Amino acid sequence: MATEFKILETDNDAEGRPCQLSRRRFLQAAGVGGATIAMLTIPGCGTMMARTIPLPRQSVAKLADLKVDRPVTISFPDPGAKCMLVKLGVPAGGGIGPDGDIVAFSLDCPHMGMTLIGSYNAKHKGLGPCPSHLTRFDLTRYGIVISGHATQSLPQVTLELQDGEIFATGLRGLIYGRTQNLG
Repeated sequence: MATEFKILETDNDAEGRPCQLSRRRFLQAAGVGGATIAMLTIPGCGTMMARTIPLPRQSVAKLADLKVDRPVTISFPDPGAKCMLVKLGVPAGGGIGPDGDIVAFSLDCPHMGMTLIGSYNAKHKGLGPCPSHLTRFDLTRYGIVISGHATQSLPQVTLELQDGEIFATGLRGLIYGRTQNLG
């Protein structure tokens, strides 16, 4: 005696009654709903853009002193935070100056905080590789990760140019290991 099975193409059973929600479908829906509520209620969750934090304005260099591909180490926003200011010679995201090519970034890798001092690559206009996990960053595109383990861009120093003097005015992103950018 052969058993006959019907394949249902609706959410109703063979007699047209609505099917009950299975435990599995209930848990899937509850998980998706819970995650959505969490993302909407936790501050900063669900946003993919780094927040720009304005900080006390600080003079960091003179435009006339900068040479293409010659990075300058600066301390911003405080003496414990090492950053790099560089004139790239090509336009860059967030760049200032007559050519839009002057940018500054934190020298702490956002993955595990290893220092990137001395890792500027003039040919590729990038920083890295990080000595820990070989992450490389593109300085022409807001310091985005181009390879390696880091999942966040390098924190970028926001700059202003006034009468030939360069001022650091804030940070886009959070310096590794900090809960706020002022130490």
